[in-house]
Amino acid sequence: MSAEATLWASLPMPAFLLDAGDRIERANPAAEIFLNASMRSIRGAPVWDVVMVDAPLEDAFSRIREGQAPLYINDVDVGGGSRPPVHCNIQIAPMEGEGDRVLLLVSPRELMHRIGPDAVATSARSAIGMAAMIAHEIKNPLAGITGAAQLLSMNLGPEDRELTDLIVGEARRIVTLVEQVERFGDLRPPALRPVNLHDVLDRARRSAAVGFGAHMRIEEHYDPSLPPTLADADQLLQVFQNLLRNASEAQPDGGTIRIRSFYETSRRLRRTDGSGTALPLQVEILDDGPGLKPEIAEHVFEPFVSGRENGTGLGLPLVSKIVSEHGGWLSVESVPGRTVFRVSLPVAR
Repeated sequence: MSAEATLWASLPMPAFLLDAGDRIERANPAAEIFLNASMRSIRGAPVWDVVMVDAPLEDAFSRIREGQAPLYINDVDVGGGSRPPVHCNIQIAPMEGEGDRVLLLVSPRELMHRIGPDAVATSARSAIGMAAMIAHEIKNPLAGITGAAQLLSMNLGPEDRELTDLIVGEARRIVTLVEQVERFGDLRPPALRPVNLHDVLDRARRSAAVGFGAHMRIEEHYDPSLPPTLADADQLLQVFQNLLRNASEAQPDGGTIRIRSFYETSRRLRRTDGSGTALPLQVEILDDGPGLKPEIAEHVFEPFVSGRENGTGLGLPLVSKIVSEHGGWLSVESVPGRTVFRVSLPVAR
């Protein structure tokens, strides 16, 4: 099975590939389960004859194709085949470079209960692992391309050397991207031990102050009485560096970042079985930038969603993944002039 086929089959939510006439060209196994119908029986059928959505979407598809921009619809009833409608979120996106073909993703709210959290986790690990493997394989030819371009530049004039420098620069940019994919696909559990949050925050602040955040004013508002948390210090450093980087890049002309730590006894993570975990340790990264774009505000923790033109959309999903593996919670509030990312963590006992 090819890497593309493996990724398609591993998606835990129903996915449909539609042709220019909104007919089903392809559906993944999760879609077959959702509709209780085989791919053979629905291939070529108009999607709205198969997938029943309690929302007018026919005109939306035309706008998506014309604007080449995705559309997100939350909390609609979706049914099909013999199954009753269920609450879902829908994502519709044009396939870049694929003419008028469109990808339709359906995310049932009851997905975790219907197929079980273990099945979802297994599918997610499969997709993430495949992406990390592909990223690792891409790095090898890129190293050869970079080395060859550097050797060529040694015997070229200034004008031609600009072209080889461009090759080297772009190759390094791709390496940075695939390294992010590799980190996102790292399935090893964190090495947990008692960690002083302020030590990690100081390391992240110093890194920002002499690098990507040198143009920013960074203020600290720490609660000195905070007890330690149970964490992997290096992974936690990556969390705070990513959040500080986002705040810095949101304000290329400068601004203020405030790092705040405090204790809040009411913060708890509720689980589906009714149990809960106390998350009293709070760290907030606040900036006074323009805020998140409304169309992506609800999706910033999803892979490949970015508010920047050249953003990879992997930084915040990686932060979310790390915080979740530490038993914590990540949230964001954003309005123009004030964006706050909050990391909530348990106390080390």
